[in-house]
Amino acid sequence: MNLSHLRATVAVIGVAMLSLATPVLAQQKAGPVAQPTPAVQQAVGAPSPAAPVQATPSAPVPGVAASATSDAAAAPAENESKLLKPTPTGGLRELSPWSMFLSADVIVKAVMIGLAFASLVTWTIFIAKMIELTFIRRKLSAALAKISGARSLAEAQFALGAKEGVLASLLAAAMREGRLSAGISSDGGIKERAASSFAEIVRAEARRIRLGMGLLATIGATSPFVGLFGTVWGIMNSFIGISKSQTTNLAVVAPGIAEALLATAIGLVAAIPAVIIYNHFSRVTKTYLELVNRASGAAGRLLSRDLDRTHGGSHSRAAE
Repeated sequence: MNLSHLRATVAVIGVAMLSLATPVLAQQKAGPVAQPTPAVQQAVGAPSPAAPVQATPSAPVPGVAASATSDAAAAPAENESKLLKPTPTGGLRELSPWSMFLSADVIVKAVMIGLAFASLVTWTIFIAKMIELTFIRRKLSAALAKISGARSLAEAQFALGAKEGVLASLLAAAMREGRLSAGISSDGGIKERAASSFAEIVRAEARRIRLGMGLLATIGATSPFVGLFGTVWGIMNSFIGISKSQTTNLAVVAPGIAEALLATAIGLVAAIPAVIIYNHFSRVTKTYLELVNRASGAAGRLLSRDLDRTHGGSHSRAAE
């Protein structure tokens, strides 16, 4: 009886030793191992099934980890794209001048287009007047140099040739007045009438050379106020939109105010160059009109010389 009991105990111990020595991978493939009976557990001293077993952390699955990483990397890009999209209330996150112009009110758009056209007119006048003033100043200076040694009106006209210009007009007026006043012995009257003709020619040339400068003055004086009108109108519409949306969020308030201020910016862009160009042409025109007055004086001196020569010859013939 003792011998049989001893054999049974040895057999149970051998089974327990074999179950403990089995690899973990073999346990996963073969499935769960049969739990020993309570008698075997008491004999071997193994822990009871009720004892808590601490679970080991499982290794991360490659596919799941990669997808989680890609989702985390894509999240900032999605957030950034959301910042560039328009909000449901109509405000633009990306405030470029073109986008602000497209989203502006009709009145504000009309103001911006008008100011842009005014700026285009300003630069067109600048280019045209710069070319014109440079050309006529050189032409008049060369003509004055040609007649500087002339002794009479006829000689001055011959030296000048068939060229057109303000000096040619002055010489022609002097010749016409001398021809119309033939037989009149009063030199003072002839010179006075010739000076009146010269003054008319000079005034006509001044009006011609100042053509377009009044438009520059108007653009420079009114463009800031036109832009301010567009700004006031845009801000008024922005406040109306804020009251309708029932929110004071910066994303709702900022686009409308930026669109309104763009009108003032365009007004200043149109006004500042217009004022600078107007002042520049005022100085250049003044210099050119001084040359015209010199030409008028030269024509008057030649007329006076011809009159003195004519009357001097008649006096000498009368004395003979």
